[in-house]
Amino acid sequence: MSTAGTTAPTGAYRLTTARVLRAEWHKLWTVRSTWITLLTAVVATVGLGVAIGATYENGGDDSDMDVVFLTLVGFQFALIALAVLGILVTAGEYSTGLARSSLTAVPRRTPVLWAKTAVFGAVVLATALVAAFLTFFAAQAFYAGTNQAASLGDPGVLRALLGSAAGLTLLAVIALGIGALVRSVPGAIGGFIALALILPSVLTMLPYAVVEDLVDYFPAESFNSLNTARPAADAATPGAALLALVLWAAAFLVSAAALLKRRDV
Repeated sequence: MSTAGTTAPTGAYRLTTARVLRAEWHKLWTVRSTWITLLTAVVATVGLGVAIGATYENGGDDSDMDVVFLTLVGFQFALIALAVLGILVTAGEYSTGLARSSLTAVPRRTPVLWAKTAVFGAVVLATALVAAFLTFFAAQAFYAGTNQAASLGDPGVLRALLGSAAGLTLLAVIALGIGALVRSVPGAIGGFIALALILPSVLTMLPYAVVEDLVDYFPAESFNSLNTARPAADAATPGAALLALVLWAAAFLVSAAALLKRRDV
């Protein structure tokens, strides 16, 4: 009996970049925590932005704050949720054992890490952009007639909105890289908190001006430079801050890729 009609087409099971990306996309969206985390990030950003706008009064304690930073204060809470999600995308697979199946299907290993980074980064960036612009326009409905009234055409505003979304995405990717490097969810969360919050505070206690200057390029401080339409004079410039975040993300991802090739699953 001929089996020509049931034979799989040549290359039907060939491993390609598109198929690895599709697999990681499917894994990300079929996990309930993804939907919950992204929704939490958007709700926290929009909700806090609107709440602050609705209660804002000229001459109050926050009247001298940067308009974009004030509007997107919810990004500080969204960061926590998205960083944890990034860690779960990588370290979470080691705790469940799914990493073994993924790396068995992709023997070269590193394409899995790059695909995770690309899919996760794209989803976070899209979410952050929607949250940033939605919050800005919603909050400005309340800021009309106050000293926080602004438009996209005002100096630094559009750049700060885009920079905030990019900075939030890179911080989440850094968390993903730490998760891939540490392979432990609690350990990666602790490492991210130490890098973002604890280490900069400790270093600023040292009596060296050069150390204080270097702290400006740590992840959280760089994000703050991107999150304002009018960066502080002693802070990193937006361009330098964005570059610093890119280099931090690259450092963790390259380190994770190197260990991925050398360590057992």
